[in-house]
Amino acid sequence: MREKTDLRLAVLIDADNIPYSCVKDMLDEVAKSGIPTIKRIYGDWTRPALNGWKPLLLENAITPIQQYGYTTGKNSTDSAMIIDAMDILHSQKVDGFCLASSDSDFTRLATRLRESGMFVLGIGEKKTPKPFIVACDKFTYIEVIRPGNAEAGTPNKSADQAKQKGEPLAVGSDIVKLLKNTIDDLADDNGWASLAEVGSMINKIRPDFDPRIYGFWKLTPLIKSLPHFEIDERETEYSKVRHIYVRNKKAVAPSKRGRRIKSNT
Repeated sequence: MREKTDLRLAVLIDADNIPYSCVKDMLDEVAKSGIPTIKRIYGDWTRPALNGWKPLLLENAITPIQQYGYTTGKNSTDSAMIIDAMDILHSQKVDGFCLASSDSDFTRLATRLRESGMFVLGIGEKKTPKPFIVACDKFTYIEVIRPGNAEAGTPNKSADQAKQKGEPLAVGSDIVKLLKNTIDDLADDNGWASLAEVGSMINKIRPDFDPRIYGFWKLTPLIKSLPHFEIDERETEYSKVRHIYVRNKKAVAPSKRGRRIKSNT
């Protein structure tokens, strides 16, 4: 069985819905999930709006696919990208796909690829519709992978300000509840669950979950920043390797005030 980082990935980019300024960071993010063996980008390259992409294509070995806009107001890029994806799927040359777009039109494509046993990584902006996000195995926001947007220990901002500026969000009650429920589902008799398994399960439930959204590079420091959980770092036979376990803190019952007992004597 292939390791996750050894997966051969086809990276298909919708030039109409992805900013060219983030291409290097996007490809670095893809490399965390596998090896980008096919890299193609789709658009009408006669349009001046796509000129910013052109110098980056050679630098990053991305093959441009010309797709003319035959009808005003219609995005013909979508159909070209979908046809190519199905051709690549049937060639059996890859183990997964990265679909880089913020367009919900690729929802059915992502679903179809996963039905065929493909790993699907989605990359898009925070405006990406939810159906496309949940159709992927993993979804990463472009705003998160841009440099300087997620530094461990960065003070959390209010949700409204953070959304406008692309800054880290405060960890809301919905995320705390998700963490608690996942830990309960995976916990042993003493309440401890492997943090690696917790992270894996959360990504299955919420493909767009990413600690960097909240200002942390990894799940461990995010968990440590919250008062709801306990952490246990266990040593292994290798001195530099530790297994991290987490459990929910038990609610402290309110102290009972002593009651005076009346004597019957």
